[in-house]
Amino acid sequence: MKSPRRTTLCCMIIVIYLSQATPNLSLESIVHPLILREHELAGKEPLRQKRAVASSRVVAEEYTVDVEISFENASFLEPIKTYLNSLSFPIQGNSTDQATTTILSIEVTTVCRPTGNEIWCSCETGYRWPQERCLHNLTCQEHDGFPAGHRCSCLKGLPPKGPFCQLQGDVTLRMSVRLNVGFQQDLKNSSSALYRSYKTDLETAFWKGYSILPGFKLVTVTGFRPGSVVVTYEVKTTTPSPELMRKANDQVMRNLNQTYKMDYNSFQVVTSNETKFTIVPEIIFEGDTVTLMCETEVLSSNVSWHHVERHSDIQNNSRFSVYTFVLNNMTSISRLTIYNITQGDAGEYICKLTLDIFEYESRKKMDVTPIRILATEEMKVTCDNNPVSLNCCSEINVNWSTVEWKQQGKINIPGNPETDTDSGCSRYTLKANGRQCPSSLGGMRVTYVCEFISEHGARGSKSIEVTFTSVGNNSSHNGKVHDLLRHVMEMSTVQTTTGNSLETSKAQEQQANLTITRDPISVSEGQNFSIKCISDVSNYDEVYWNTSAGIKIYPKFYTTKRYADGAESVLTVNTVTREWNGTYHCIFRYKNSYSVATKDVTVYPLPLEPNIMVDPLEATIPCNGSHHFKCCIEENEDYKVTFQMDSLSFLAEKEANGKQVCYKYNFMASSVSWCPKKLNVFCHFTNAANNSVQSPSMKLNLVPGENIMCQDPIIGVGEPGKVIQKLCQFSSVPSSPGSPTGGIITYKCVGSQWKVKKNDCISAPINSLLQLAKALIKSPYQDAKLPTYLKDLSVSTGKVKHEVSSFPGSLGAIINILDLLSTVPTQVNSEMMTHVLSTVNTILSKPVLSTWKVVQQQQTNQSSQLLDSVERFSRALRPEDSTVLSINQTNVQMRSMVIKPGHPKAYKQSFVFSDSDLWGNVAIENCQLGNLQRDSSIVTVAFPTLKTILAQDVPGKNFANSLVMTTTVSHNITLPFSISMTFKNINPSGAVPRCVFWNFDLANHTGGWDSSGCYVNKVDEDSVSCICDHLTSFSILMSPDSPYPGSLLEILLDIISYIGLCFSILSLAACLVVEAVVWKSVTKNRTSYMRHICIVNIAASLLVADSWFIVAAAIHNHYHPLNKTACVAATFFIHFFYLSVFFWMLTLGLMLFYRLVFILHDASKSIQKTIAFSLGYGCPLVISVITVGATQPQEVYTRKNACWLNWEDTKALLAFVIPALIIVVVNMTIMIVVISKILRPSIGDKPSKQEKSSLFQINKSIGVLTPLLGLTWGFGLATVFQGSNAVFHIIFTLLNAFQGLFILLFGCLWDQKVQEALLKKFSLSRWSSQHSKSTSLGSSTPVFSMSSPISRRFNNLFGKTGTYNVSTPETTSSSLENTSSAYSLLN
Repeated sequence: MKSPRRTTLCCMIIVIYLSQATPNLSLESIVHPLILREHELAGKEPLRQKRAVASSRVVAEEYTVDVEISFENASFLEPIKTYLNSLSFPIQGNSTDQATTTILSIEVTTVCRPTGNEIWCSCETGYRWPQERCLHNLTCQEHDGFPAGHRCSCLKGLPPKGPFCQLQGDVTLRMSVRLNVGFQQDLKNSSSALYRSYKTDLETAFWKGYSILPGFKLVTVTGFRPGSVVVTYEVKTTTPSPELMRKANDQVMRNLNQTYKMDYNSFQVVTSNETKFTIVPEIIFEGDTVTLMCETEVLSSNVSWHHVERHSDIQNNSRFSVYTFVLNNMTSISRLTIYNITQGDAGEYICKLTLDIFEYESRKKMDVTPIRILATEEMKVTCDNNPVSLNCCSEINVNWSTVEWKQQGKINIPGNPETDTDSGCSRYTLKANGRQCPSSLGGMRVTYVCEFISEHGARGSKSIEVTFTSVGNNSSHNGKVHDLLRHVMEMSTVQTTTGNSLETSKAQEQQANLTITRDPISVSEGQNFSIKCISDVSNYDEVYWNTSAGIKIYPKFYTTKRYADGAESVLTVNTVTREWNGTYHCIFRYKNSYSVATKDVTVYPLPLEPNIMVDPLEATIPCNGSHHFKCCIEENEDYKVTFQMDSLSFLAEKEANGKQVCYKYNFMASSVSWCPKKLNVFCHFTNAANNSVQSPSMKLNLVPGENIMCQDPIIGVGEPGKVIQKLCQFSSVPSSPGSPTGGIITYKCVGSQWKVKKNDCISAPINSLLQLAKALIKSPYQDAKLPTYLKDLSVSTGKVKHEVSSFPGSLGAIINILDLLSTVPTQVNSEMMTHVLSTVNTILSKPVLSTWKVVQQQQTNQSSQLLDSVERFSRALRPEDSTVLSINQTNVQMRSMVIKPGHPKAYKQSFVFSDSDLWGNVAIENCQLGNLQRDSSIVTVAFPTLKTILAQDVPGKNFANSLVMTTTVSHNITLPFSISMTFKNINPSGAVPRCVFWNFDLANHTGGWDSSGCYVNKVDEDSVSCICDHLTSFSILMSPDSPYPGSLLEILLDIISYIGLCFSILSLAACLVVEAVVWKSVTKNRTSYMRHICIVNIAASLLVADSWFIVAAAIHNHYHPLNKTACVAATFFIHFFYLSVFFWMLTLGLMLFYRLVFILHDASKSIQKTIAFSLGYGCPLVISVITVGATQPQEVYTRKNACWLNWEDTKALLAFVIPALIIVVVNMTIMIVVISKILRPSIGDKPSKQEKSSLFQINKSIGVLTPLLGLTWGFGLATVFQGSNAVFHIIFTLLNAFQGLFILLFGCLWDQKVQEALLKKFSLSRWSSQHSKSTSLGSSTPVFSMSSPISRRFNNLFGKTGTYNVSTPETTSSSLENTSSAYSLLN
């Protein structure tokens, strides 16, 4: 075997030799391994721009020679390509007397490689297969070696008849790049020296950079524009790949002088128009559905649409739909659909496809025309049985889809429509006789409407008002009325009897004219629709809707309103299923008169998103691997299904397996440009109506193969510690063929094996019932189907007891089923209630209690959800015959009674559960029953085992230890209302019993025990009696270590809080008043000024916080907020302003630290104020906003029993506690450092007496206030934890309530200058003078002077001995400024 270099040289010699041969020479016999095809380039572009060799007589001819080389070893390919790329052209060949041969270029165009059992032939950069080869040969998947965006760059096998990959056609690339230099006006003048200099330098760099592009011809700078300096230029070449263009741009950057400051990220390319832009229809009317389509032969789905006149990008919404996909791995197609188009949608539209720095743009203008119908608006017709024609014509003659005629009026005179499509006119011929318009209705007006409908949905109409004049009386009027009434009644499937003609006439007088929604209703499953039915008569006895089969629609789907001059009923369906396909009648009934309006609804099949089962939910794939994705549905309809990944779309492969149909796609990791990477995969289902639905997301993680340890053909692959979820029906869990298993199973990669981490699978029978329940609540006949379904649920649950006790998922599914069904009925009979309680009895049996614990760990509100469902069924219970109903099961019992008029008996019911050794009684006195509405039902349901599964309000602290009894009334009760209950007392000795009810609103609507409105009436050895003023689920709650509401401790804490807050608010207000009075006197130097700024903001912040605290108390009743929005707002402002108090304390401490430690650094007053306010209010604002933003969307921002930061669920309270305690520690540290600095001054650090006094005041304020504030919230933090002693509650309340008083005393009045200013302000000059003298004497030996006793003790602490005096002779502030730079820093 020859070496690669020797083989290459041989090829070169052969090419040089062959290029000298005549075109007719047969070469195949000369060299066997080589197949050469030679083409004279007459009339074609050569590989590079043709060059002429100057001579006196001979013009150089140029040829292209195709050389096909076969290698026994594929490893030779890359060295040869590298060597060819390194050659410098042109290469001069041997000269002869007749000719000189020169090789202008050698380029590799096509490479074929073995891939598995196939040969894949791919095009090199700048080349592609001709269009006809792409259409008639099999294409292969593109891989990393191929440039993105090229169409058909790889074929399976070499085409037997050629040709090879061809050079792409020339395109002119309009490019731009920004220079980060200032724009000068000379750059607008092409004759200026600056313009020519820029143009020359840039074109030189451009030529050197873009010459590496295949087929490069030339580059020209076309101009400059402002925006720094934006250079526009054109490059003529073949279409390059993004990778090659980036390399060319790199070359440009390297060849351009750096003084131009070219911005690499600003390169943009707009190619010449390669986009096919079409608009359908050509003539667009208002109301049409219009489709704009862009087709570009570029492999990318990154397409955007822009409306020029509105200056806005178009996004998907109810009227605009953008759908982009790739066809045959060759063409990108983007479709913009505009529904119900208006004239405001007219204008120019831009379709722009972006691939890397390339933009493919196409524009088209669209006009929208209103439909104008021409007709005579008024006519008079005599009822003489002569034909009369009504004519309508469209102003613009198009191929109308249909023309409809309608009439509105009290009499019905039909006609025959005729439409001439050529002329765009329609004629409606009437024949009115005396029977149709009797003399009693003479002069009756009827409005005829002609409506033109286009093929694309636009509608235009014109009304013609016709006055009918009678020519005589008709004796058969009453009989006709009777026939009309009978006809209407038969349509609505209502059977009735008319007693006599007089009654019929009265009924006819009340018959209403109904107007129903005019537009045709055509929707897909999962969408919504509404039908409005308007009556011109407001007097009616009943309004209802039914189907053409006579089945009444469930009342919750429609609403009816009555007005002074009419009424309306609206049928609204939010989630359409195919059961809604059909004809619907809106019926207004008054006595025996029925008015009916009809509407057809067309529903196209489309799977609902929850019904699309995807596999995998999450998958890990090696960078060189593959994976099958599939989306399955339980129906076999004709859908178009595509898989979408990032901006690419791929058609899915359909596979049917019984009732289940799956759509699959095999993803190759090599098709992605880089790895590792995370992707989201969706499948889109599109139906015949061109509506689509997107499946749940499938997450795809591309990872290096060396990290994968766990491998399973069903579960997939993963790295150690990886946790993935799979739908149980696609896992190894057994499933019956007819009904797949539901739920999700979670696996974790442990070592090298997948282990089941959590199993939430739902057994096949229960899963089938769950899917039926979800469909039932969307059905128009749900109340009719409910009894049968409840029976099936009871039977199926009894059969799969062992599965319910083994699978938490099955238990959770049954709870969800009961929750869904409890929202359906308006009335429940005794048989339905028996089936409900039979199901509840099964899931509350003792073998299932262990499964309940697993469910409660995953979702804490499942037991509360079950209780709520039973209560809803109880409120809807209406016993048929008996006034007393009793249902007994092992784990649930029910008693009910119907209140009849004059009912003498009280409501007293007893419950005994011998298996659980529990009993209980409930009683409502007859005086309370007298306030209930007639035929009200009282229902009590008792549960012996529910106490063990209902969530505890604080784990391990409070627990229900008795029966749980729920009592409901079918109608609203009148307050005050009293109910008494007796429970068996099995509580441990010494415990305090509490009567509680289950409040569904607590714990962010997950439920919790609440004692509001209930109290213990009597406690015996074996029983506890409770009385409550409302009805719900009751029990006894044991609270071993904390008092319940209403206790002496709670009352004491409330008294302390409100008295302390009053003192605090008054003190803070007094502090602000004092500061305002003495402001000018105490802010003569910069230190004092900043100190008092801090004190004022501390007082103001705490004053506002205390005020909001009172607001929070007013809008909360100890159990739940009266207004949740106000509670959130109060919590936010309390949090913000309390934090502001601490951050202003921190500002005070940092200012002290700055003034004494960094005395050689001067900062202006304005800078200090800016920093102070940013720290004092900016930081608290950021913390408060982040806290509310992170927790409020999940409604866990506030506590369930107070308007303050949540602790139990999210620990949001730490957003206050942690900053506050950190600030306390920082300020204490600053205080120690400052004391050390004062006691050990550096040389020259001698602050003035006035400055030193201010610093001492700051130090005193921090030293006193910081421990107080810190201790306050330290005790507050202690009260959060379970088992905290009542002493902590009392200390916290005392310290927190009197904070304002502490600030007034220690932050304001303790300041000696404040005291002097107040004395001077109120003209106490004599006492003030004496006091000042005394102060002056005292100031000569300050508190922290080394000669004072206190300073000596501090001196010993810091290890110094001797006596030092750091005070200076007293001077005025004006003289201080001229002493030294060190002193000026303290001003």
